Amino acid sequence: MAIFSRGFVGRRSAADVKLPPGQYLTSDFPVLSAGPTPHVALDQWEFKVDDGTAVLRRWDWKSFRELPTENIRVDLHCVTRWSKLGTFWEGVSLDVLLAGVKTDSAYAMMRSYGDYTTNLPLKDLMNKQAWVAFKFDGADLAPEHGGPARLLVPHLYLWKSAKWVRGMTLMPRDRPGFWESLGYHMYGDPWQEQRYSGE
Repeated sequence: MAIFSRGFVGRRSAADVKLPPGQYLTSDFPVLSAGPTPHVALDQWEFKVDDGTAVLRRWDWKSFRELPTENIRVDLHCVTRWSKLGTFWEGVSLDVLLAGVKTDSAYAMMRSYGDYTTNLPLKDLMNKQAWVAFKFDGADLAPEHGGPARLLVPHLYLWKSAKWVRGMTLMPRDRPGFWESLGYHMYGDPWQEQRYSGE
């Protein structure tokens, strides 16, 4: 099943492309990270959902890869102003990972190996809007791009798609993650050019 981001209509020429404000088109896939690249062995990888006090769901790599997956073709928009169109991924929807989880929380803090965090409204992770992706262009996701698995939330700036993801904490109130605590916007909508707090 293919999922398409806003504005995606198949092959596009440069004249057909509508980018968010302030963005430029690239065919590369730049590597940007807040710290060194973690190398996580698959037999040590896990993803867990917790509420700050108790673990609600947990998967090791084997049980995670047994979950139903989707093929996703989406555009990516980085806060550093590049956009890459029509990227192709495979991953597990957050709808699958959160199925059966009962919560009144409205937010989530995504956590990564390497201690990176980013905050998101829970509604932005549901309804076919977010995935934990493990393949890019048909190949296992390379560590520099967040492998073995990264969050993919293509309707927001790419810093919200946390690399090396290992879990999420459900929260009743929003609070800043790594970049947000350093002045990045709490939400990060590229179409509204929400790069930094106050924008």
